[in-house]
Amino acid sequence: MRKLKNSELDRLDVSEFKDAEKSPIIIILDNIRSLNNIGSVFRTSDAFLIEKIYLCGITAQPPHNDIRKTALGSTETVDWEYAENTIDVVNNLKNEGVNICSIEQAENATMLNNFNPEPNTKYAFVFGNEVKGVAQDIVNTSDLVIEIPQYGTKHSLNISVSAGVVIWDVFSKLKKN
Repeated sequence: MRKLKNSELDRLDVSEFKDAEKSPIIIILDNIRSLNNIGSVFRTSDAFLIEKIYLCGITAQPPHNDIRKTALGSTETVDWEYAENTIDVVNNLKNEGVNICSIEQAENATMLNNFNPEPNTKYAFVFGNEVKGVAQDIVNTSDLVIEIPQYGTKHSLNISVSAGVVIWDVFSKLKKN
């Protein structure tokens, strides 16, 4: 088996990406501290044609060298917007009919493997601070809380890993519909 060269991967260029039909998925980053995590979420969002990323609170914004290092140019492809207050973004999206899903460990959370996204429905997934998680007021306002099942000794996954798991899972489920 021969490994493919980048030139053989048939990827979109920036203008093709901008014109491409996007996944009905929005990402909200709620007070993310690590610039490398932010860049990684951009890169994953590019891979799965995410509609938009909201950077909220203390979440840093491009351009920044530490974001650029892991984003590898995806800050130029994926639409993004900064908002000081996460709850304002959540409320605005809810008013537009977007289903808000916090990715968090909470009472009565739906396990990711049991989450079945509805076709023709737009979702916003909220990922929280590396230490404190998604703010409680955001959890309270969410339409659904989704938990990634974990079976080891640690209590959480890195936010960029969580975003990758959730985005891939939801994207693949939506592609089946």
